[in-house]
Amino acid sequence: MSGGAPRATLPARVAGIEVRTGDWDAMRADAAPIRLEVFVVEQGCPESEEWDAHDARSVHAVAYVDGAPVATGRLLPEALVGRMAVRAAHRGTGIGARVLLRLLEIARARGDAAVELSSQCHAIGFYARHDFVAYGEVYDDCGIPHRMMRCALR
Repeated sequence: MSGGAPRATLPARVAGIEVRTGDWDAMRADAAPIRLEVFVVEQGCPESEEWDAHDARSVHAVAYVDGAPVATGRLLPEALVGRMAVRAAHRGTGIGARVLLRLLEIARARGDAAVELSSQCHAIGFYARHDFVAYGEVYDDCGIPHRMMRCALR
């Protein structure tokens, strides 16, 4: 880890990709279907575990390609990133990075010193490319191995 801000920042709109942010009321219609598709349908997590009180307390980001919502994530007041999801057809294109970097920009602007997240183990490399460092033991969440990660913002 470099001990500072993530290495790269990307503009919110590049080549037909736009990242919008807002509260749950503003973003639910576009974020919720992505989360259902990825976490409930694709990964088999119970829908009852997908929705929680943190949605109403979080800043949500949604990435759009030519106006269609394809990726989402949220940032809790406690500087936790969560519910990062990218529709299968758009994985590996950099769209997830745009969502993550936008959430990190928001965290930095509000004065957070660091951000943490619970990463699925297969995604650790993705977050590591953005200066997140894994710590602690692997644990099970919804039948999927996870590990905590942290990124210093200053």
